Amino acid sequence: MGKADADGPGLPDLPPEWGRVVVPNDASALADEAEQVRRELRRRASPRRRPWRPPGLPLLVLLIAVVTTVTGLLTATWPRTGRSPGPVADSPEPTPTQLTDRALPALDLVDAGQSPVPLRGLLPAVVLLVDGCPCPELVADTALAAPAGVTVVTVASERPRAVPTGTEVRALADPAGGLRAFLQQPPRPETATALLADRTGRVVLMVAEAASVSDYHAELVRLAG
Repeated sequence: MGKADADGPGLPDLPPEWGRVVVPNDASALADEAEQVRRELRRRASPRRRPWRPPGLPLLVLLIAVVTTVTGLLTATWPRTGRSPGPVADSPEPTPTQLTDRALPALDLVDAGQSPVPLRGLLPAVVLLVDGCPCPELVADTALAAPAGVTVVTVASERPRAVPTGTEVRALADPAGGLRAFLQQPPRPETATALLADRTGRVVLMVAEAASVSDYHAELVRLAG
């Protein structure tokens, strides 16, 4: 097997370039060398890690697109403080009391010959908007109840409507819809809207759905004062 070393019997022949080999009596004296050997073995056994490289341009563009899309979805679906719980309702129609004491606008209506007729030139007056219903009985009763000096006017949308025979009623039209816009009241089928204004042009009463002359009889009588 080999010859023993001159300084230590029992050791095999070693290469002369290793020099003199000293074997300690206590194995713990070789702990540092053993740890160094183990580290070297682990380093050689573990796979070499690749250095980190930044992603290429196409991958970076794709990543930005994904982040932008997700952010947009979150913004659109995230609940916002103060958001209305439902659709906003339309502005309510003005009540008769909201129109009372307001000044009647200076509107021009038209007669059967399409000649302009200033509304303020008919005051004091009770105006029946009959574009939703001709309501001949209501027109006749109003003309009968109106005191002297108070003009009874019917107003349709496109052209004047025929009035009951034997009544003193001024039939006019409002093609521009200025009076309806002032009242903010849409035409209603089978009923008329009544508007009463005194000699100064002040609105005394507005009845959105006039069923009979009793709905405004008291105010109609006072228009003559």
